[in-house]
Amino acid sequence: QNPKTSAIVKQLVTEGNARELQKYFGSRMEFGTAGLRAAMGAGISHMNDLTIIQTTQGFCRYLEKNFSDLKKRGVVIGFDARAHLSSGGSSKRFARLAANTFISQGVPVYLFSDITPTPFVPYTVTHLRLCAGIMVTASHNPKQDNGYKVYWENGAQIISPHDKGISQAIEENQEPWPHAWEDKLIDSSLLLHDPYATVNKEYFKDIQKQCFYRNINKETNLKFVHTSVHGVGHKFVQLAFKAFDLSPPFAVPEQKDPDPEFPTVKYPNPEEGKGVLTLSFALAEKDGAKIILANDPDADRLAVAEKQESGEWKVFSGNELGALLGWWIFTCWKNNNKDTRAIKDVYMLSSTVSSKILRAIALKEGFHFEETLTGFKWMGNRAKQLMDQGKAVLFAFEEAIGYMCCPAVLDKDGVSAAVITAEMASFLATRNLSLSQQLKAVYDEYGFHITKASYFICHDPKVIQQLFDNLRNFDGKNTYPKSCGRFKVSGIRDLTTGYDSSQPDQKAILPTSKSSQMITFTFANGGVATMRTSGTEPKIKYYSELCAPPGNSDVEQLNAELDELVNALEKHFFQPEKNNLQRKTE
Repeated sequence: QNPKTSAIVKQLVTEGNARELQKYFGSRMEFGTAGLRAAMGAGISHMNDLTIIQTTQGFCRYLEKNFSDLKKRGVVIGFDARAHLSSGGSSKRFARLAANTFISQGVPVYLFSDITPTPFVPYTVTHLRLCAGIMVTASHNPKQDNGYKVYWENGAQIISPHDKGISQAIEENQEPWPHAWEDKLIDSSLLLHDPYATVNKEYFKDIQKQCFYRNINKETNLKFVHTSVHGVGHKFVQLAFKAFDLSPPFAVPEQKDPDPEFPTVKYPNPEEGKGVLTLSFALAEKDGAKIILANDPDADRLAVAEKQESGEWKVFSGNELGALLGWWIFTCWKNNNKDTRAIKDVYMLSSTVSSKILRAIALKEGFHFEETLTGFKWMGNRAKQLMDQGKAVLFAFEEAIGYMCCPAVLDKDGVSAAVITAEMASFLATRNLSLSQQLKAVYDEYGFHITKASYFICHDPKVIQQLFDNLRNFDGKNTYPKSCGRFKVSGIRDLTTGYDSSQPDQKAILPTSKSSQMITFTFANGGVATMRTSGTEPKIKYYSELCAPPGNSDVEQLNAELDELVNALEKHFFQPEKNNLQRKTE
């Protein structure tokens, strides 16, 4: 019933444009553990009013089946600032339609009255003990995209088999229910609640448990620049600084207000490097700020840059910031826990494609480190399991600039990560140390961990499948490569098939998934490289790392060796020319 998407389809029918219609109606968006992520537009392959109604009807029926008290507890729904003029879709409209679907079935809905960061949704699920949460966002994807992210009652993103169950329920509930389109009905419903004020108060109270140096924060002369890259983060990072008694960061004026067009950046993704930070650098130079904090548009990720003595800006990789935050959060914990026995219940987590620096710190300091599959859905769920067993999960991170610094949110959170980074930098400044110097100190103490990650773009699923099939049948059927250029392969773990050469029974310990590609190669020189497909973008990604024992501080030699390994990986395993792969460009 949306006049804009309806008109688009009628126009294509009139023109007899079968090719475009096939694109719009050929296949339904797949509902996976990350929920939905697609362009806004007409047809069942896109995010629009109808597909949101159908998805929410399926999700509602699935929750009814799983929770006898759904009508007592309810769900939370949040949204970012995305909007798409030509199809009339927007995050707010989709959130209201989803709320209407639940309310029509007698389910209470806690619908945020304004834009919020993604982490506020899992926080609200846990804080109000709700059955589930929905966040309408496409995070840092291009402007035409939107998404529908789902959290379970434990406050973590859903994992299998929930995705399959919800997907099946969507298939069974495709015809819109009566009044499905009439989202105005919710405004007069007693089942509609607005958690905005409560959550804003409680969240900032909870993150203060991670504030350890209030006096230093009050006095520091360190200046920060913050950018929310046209997303939702500005107001919330300002409030977080206030909660920690830090002076507010300078906000990049052209990027601080939400704008669904993202006019100043090619991609609204701080992970893409310096291009997104151009305006931040300029403001920092003007105001004499040493540190830049950048959130992605839904404020669940954080990038950090620091001005070096040379005058150059260093943008920290996700692994480097993970090392710094891991060191900082453990150091703060140790200073506040004099009982040495408590360390046996302390855990940190990171994903399997992230740096193993936390493992090195854990080995030396005596706490537990665990790795999970890629994605915060795994770390969030594992953290909850451990917390339910009485363990303290201090920190979790993934190399894609995602950090969970505060147990009140079982997902990555760019707001708390920003203010905790600011406190860490303020503390280090009192010791005349920069973040870069402290990072080197961490590596000196626990061993250098040099990482390099990138990706190739490939829009043809057949080519991707063939590339990974070739790796599994490298020297004849069912044989993996024994070397990569001059680098000898000493171990292989394939989480698509479940094979792991290092295990006595050759079976991988981490869960496997046939629906995504992921192979990890261990090399005789101590290098590790993982190749995997992305769940949300047409990319084949790779992650590589060289871990040196403490004392080996020849960083240039380590970097040169890793560069050579990566070049060999690209040449022999990716074969970009043969497979017509497009390189990542800065």
